[in-house]
Amino acid sequence: MKLVVFGLSVSSSWGNGHATLWRGLIKALGALGHHVVFFEHDQPFYAQHRDLPELAGGELILYPSWADVRPRVERYLAGADVAIVTSYCPDSLLACEEILSSPARIRCFYDLDTGATLARLHAGETVEYIPAGGLGDFDLVLSYIGGQALADLKTLLGARHVAPLYGCVDPEVHHPAPPEDRFRADLSYLGSYSADRQPALDDLFLEPARRRPDLHFLLAGPQYPENFPWTENVAFIPHLPPADQSAFYSSSRLTLGVTCRPMALNGWCPSGRLFEAAACGAPIISDDWEGLDYFFEPGREILVARTTGHVMDALGMSDEALARVARAARARVLAAHTASRRALELENILDAAVSLPVETVTAGREPGAGRP
Repeated sequence: MKLVVFGLSVSSSWGNGHATLWRGLIKALGALGHHVVFFEHDQPFYAQHRDLPELAGGELILYPSWADVRPRVERYLAGADVAIVTSYCPDSLLACEEILSSPARIRCFYDLDTGATLARLHAGETVEYIPAGGLGDFDLVLSYIGGQALADLKTLLGARHVAPLYGCVDPEVHHPAPPEDRFRADLSYLGSYSADRQPALDDLFLEPARRRPDLHFLLAGPQYPENFPWTENVAFIPHLPPADQSAFYSSSRLTLGVTCRPMALNGWCPSGRLFEAAACGAPIISDDWEGLDYFFEPGREILVARTTGHVMDALGMSDEALARVARAARARVLAAHTASRRALELENILDAAVSLPVETVTAGREPGAGRP
């Protein structure tokens, strides 16, 4: 198949989780014989932090403006089997218009931020990357999270056919590596600053640091404010490129996963960080959310923290006990959560979408009705 994708960024992983997912997925799709073209608006914000030397398995088109690239867009869409636009694509509405008027066999919207999308809709807010008529004109809507979100995408945005496509990891990028002194930590956390994650981060990371000044804590990620409540035993790395993440996780005695609140409230929302850390052989302790046990077995493949005390208990576990958890998690990820596995799942979803019936709009209901 020929797939044309319009997304946020694949060239820079700075401050976004979209890039790493697409890099692994495009590489895996290429190994299956498919060809992916990724259109990315060349924005200074990402250009300054570009960490992709080459897009393995696909073609990257960086463009300065939609007007400049539109003729190429039309040419590529004319020969596309699948056309996909993602959430937070800077030119989402223009890309949606082109896709929906194109001859592509499958026209798809992939919401990589479903929790945030639904939270804003429930609050009566406009979502800038969603067409005014909702998603009812797309042949297929993919969601980064599952559970109730799949039904909500239908009722709130008129999506006709919805399927989850969860995060994943490329084991050739994230894998066990020799520990490095600069990354050694009793508890580490990798993630961009987010106000809705801060209460959980305070309970599960900062409070344990306050209680155990004899231990070393390491936080990595961009956009943390100057007034962040640091303690002396918490080290900070403003940005950690994918090339350093294997050593980062492999140097952690224990690493923490914290989920954005809109996603956690819905459940079925595995962060790609969980899969990446597990692939590196790091024992993981995660906040709790519905559906977590679908991806990892709590207590055997992952530790679960609902309170500060749970993190303190985990920090008190023996090295061998933590190593057992790490080995089990890595085995689970390599079997079920790699980019190659997701590429096969996407292939099956797209194959099924070709034969899906065209649903008619219910009488008295406009396409996409229900969206504020």
